[in-house]
Amino acid sequence: MSTSYCVVGGGISGLVTAYRIRAAVGDDATVTLFDPADRLGGILRTERLGGQPMDIGAEAFVVRRPEVPALLAELGLSGRQVSTTGVRPTIYSQARLHPLPPDTVNGIPTSAASVTGLVDDATIAQMAAEPHRRLQWRAGADPAVGAVVADRFGEQVVTRSVDPMLSGVYAGSAATIGIRAAAPTVAAALDAGAASLTEAARRALPTSTRGPVFGAIEGGYEVLLNELVHRSRLRWVPTAIEHIAADGAGWVLRDDEGSHWRADAVVVAVPVPRLAELVGDIAPRAAAAAARIPVASAAVLAMAVPGGTPLPPQSGVLVASGERLHSKAITLSTRKWGARGNVELLRMSFGRFGDDLAHVTSDTELQSWAVADLKTVQDGYLRHAPMVTLEERRRLRVGRRALENLARLTDSLL
Repeated sequence: MSTSYCVVGGGISGLVTAYRIRAAVGDDATVTLFDPADRLGGILRTERLGGQPMDIGAEAFVVRRPEVPALLAELGLSGRQVSTTGVRPTIYSQARLHPLPPDTVNGIPTSAASVTGLVDDATIAQMAAEPHRRLQWRAGADPAVGAVVADRFGEQVVTRSVDPMLSGVYAGSAATIGIRAAAPTVAAALDAGAASLTEAARRALPTSTRGPVFGAIEGGYEVLLNELVHRSRLRWVPTAIEHIAADGAGWVLRDDEGSHWRADAVVVAVPVPRLAELVGDIAPRAAAAAARIPVASAAVLAMAVPGGTPLPPQSGVLVASGERLHSKAITLSTRKWGARGNVELLRMSFGRFGDDLAHVTSDTELQSWAVADLKTVQDGYLRHAPMVTLEERRRLRVGRRALENLARLTDSLL
């Protein structure tokens, strides 16, 4: 008899699971995947803007980690891997743009010089003296990364360097993310006896900084998702599973339409809040642990403007804590990944840890916030960049008028 496998959840984890099951058991099995969405992929989503594919949600992976490049190679997709242009982002702090500090580990600096101009002189002096201060560290400890950095380098380094990075990448906060999650290599260096945070951060830097940090997939993540669906030969049932129970040597699943499904094995690959609901009867300890995990609420708005619209030359903007912007990050995708077609693509990311943004904010508000934030950032760039040429200032003012026109067009469409 054929073995039956059920996968609950159609995000990237569920799709890779279905593919791995098929690779392990061959054709002599049925693989059924349950997800009530109108498409598979979860938070990985590729849309078309201005005729160009653009990833909404996650847009990149870390090239120096082996998992995604290895999966792409296994699926014959290595040739679709693309790299960034090398243009660096900036940090928006104190109503102006600052270069992203070089040689940091998730925002943790390795020298005082690297954050000159981003923080005040007192913080620079504190950082310079940090290697000479006694460090109290207990091997295996996992304090919040913000607490460690604030104690050793000062609060400004947290709000203007570490927090922008963590909120942009994880929608998290330096006050709640442990140093082992935020910067595991720094924690390992501290465990190994680094005498200061400066020394630990320097030890944690990659031995080679050549080559890109981030990669993406030509054509968007849908290329990977489609290949996983094809290789796994799964059956997709667009319903939500509401209950899982043991059934002899196997399992029985009940969906939201009242249908029952039997399986020899079940893999649950859903977000944490759903996990707690699904496994409460069969794995109460796991459900209790899942229920204690808080989640962030975030939203991404993608925009396409006509090619040639003047925008700042950087690849994006990370927003420091406490700034008067709604967005936490702006990605100038055309600058970051290169131009394709006659459009300028950009992404606006909203929602920090503790927000309830996704449930209480309308699309109208997000669009209004996006245009306003772009204008604010551009104004700050013009005010505080004395080396900007008259021609560049003219082009950026033209860009501001284009954004104002975009705001009026957005209002009329809504």
